[in-house]
Amino acid sequence: MQLIGMLDSPYVRRVAISLELLGLPFEHRSISVFRQFGEFAAINPVVKAPTLVCDDGEVLMDSTLILEYAQMLAAPRRSLVPAGRAEAQHDLRLIGLALVACEKAVQIVYERTLRPAEKRHAPWVERVRGQLGAAFAQLEGELAKAPCAATSDSITQAGVTAAVTWEFVQSVLPEVAAASAFPALATHTAAAEALPEFRALPSS
Repeated sequence: MQLIGMLDSPYVRRVAISLELLGLPFEHRSISVFRQFGEFAAINPVVKAPTLVCDDGEVLMDSTLILEYAQMLAAPRRSLVPAGRAEAQHDLRLIGLALVACEKAVQIVYERTLRPAEKRHAPWVERVRGQLGAAFAQLEGELAKAPCAATSDSITQAGVTAAVTWEFVQSVLPEVAAASAFPALATHTAAAEALPEFRALPSS
């Protein structure tokens, strides 16, 4: 398989790390949706990262859908989904919160880097920033009550996505979410980033 996209994208990185944790062999092709638009379009005409080229050449996209496919490939040998129904449900809640924070962070970055200054709408940016903060506050509360596992054998998709999202926000928008305000998230991310699967696939 080939994973297409840059690791500075949290969506690409969550897939890459998950494939490593699941023990699925893949080739990572670091192609930018901005600087190498034409090259990316030749692989996937809609130019969406991450893109996964399956062994038979079929192209998948969207990180959550790619991870669903990867989970099927790895089963029953390894899973990033908790076995119990209640545990899996809670994992989905954490993933949802982390993905909201990730989405809102990306929106702010795009607003700052792609939209001309005179066309930026401050009230909308503040709304998005508030949504990001709310998602992190909810996630922090959940992790404070029950920390996510952070070993190669025990980490779940919630643990992967939370760590990748927190690292991304700290690297591009550190002023939006101070580490001191989210100690559980910061602690979990530090432990996850120390794992070999995370170290092998740095965001920069």
